[in-house]
Amino acid sequence: MSVTAWTLSHNDRDLLINGAFEAKTGSYSPYSKFPVGAALLASDGTLIKGANIENASYGGTICAERTAIVKAVSEGKRGFVGLAVVTDVPAAISPCGLCRQVIREFCALDMPVLLVPGDYPKPDDGSEKKPGVTEGGVKETTLGELLPDSFGPEHLELPRK
Repeated sequence: MSVTAWTLSHNDRDLLINGAFEAKTGSYSPYSKFPVGAALLASDGTLIKGANIENASYGGTICAERTAIVKAVSEGKRGFVGLAVVTDVPAAISPCGLCRQVIREFCALDMPVLLVPGDYPKPDDGSEKKPGVTEGGVKETTLGELLPDSFGPEHLELPRK
């Protein structure tokens, strides 16, 4: 698959990427030592930031992407136009499966998702020629590409036997 309709402006792209880096500074990750930041852009222009928050009882840990979604939804935001995720790893790291499903609950399948390498911006070393990798080494994708054949709220309304 490939992104067919890109809806983010360059300004929104920069806002999301910078927001994800800022969010990462709020990470509480003493166990994994793997800080993650996420920035979610609401359709009204509000930027919501989230960081991963770990817990000694590992199951109580919440990822950065879910932190951002929960903050947004709890404040009444229900429409989103983009998401950026960043770690300290010098590669584009994708949201976990649980995060993908939570994002799916509130975001359109064609919503842009920016997977930002921790050493962003990368120099132009030819990596931008890889599918989906764009300026600065960012992998640009969509929720639908990250979660193909997904199950969402609309499926609960389908007729049943």
